[in-house]
Amino acid sequence: MMFANLALGTLIISLTVVIHTFGLIWVTHAMNWLTGKVRPQGHRSRILAMNTVVIGIFAILTVEVWLWAAFYYGLNIFGDFETALYFSTATFSTVGYGDVIPSHEWRILAALESVNGFLLIGWSTAYLIAASMRVGPFKAGEHF
Repeated sequence: MMFANLALGTLIISLTVVIHTFGLIWVTHAMNWLTGKVRPQGHRSRILAMNTVVIGIFAILTVEVWLWAAFYYGLNIFGDFETALYFSTATFSTVGYGDVIPSHEWRILAALESVNGFLLIGWSTAYLIAASMRVGPFKAGEHF
């Protein structure tokens, strides 16, 4: 069963990396398009750019959490989708409340989701910092 956990976890992690990559590319395009439409380039466009980035990242992470939940539900690890989504959200975010847990045979898969979430949230944070330095409220040379 451990091999099945690792194989399935690797598949889902690969899918989330693809989603994240294309999602961040889309967020970049959306941010550039929106800020190009708002003139003059002042605080209004910076606020718009940062809102676009934050909401975009949140949407990408939401899709990834729902993907994990769909796998849990599809594998009958949890009896209903709401529980699978709750567990996935707590696990992906590494909060890990522990009030809902998978059966013993799926613990490795859950651990892989936690590592996946940790890495993708970190990647998102790095992207958010880069965006805030480029177009957001923390432009290099103005605040640092």
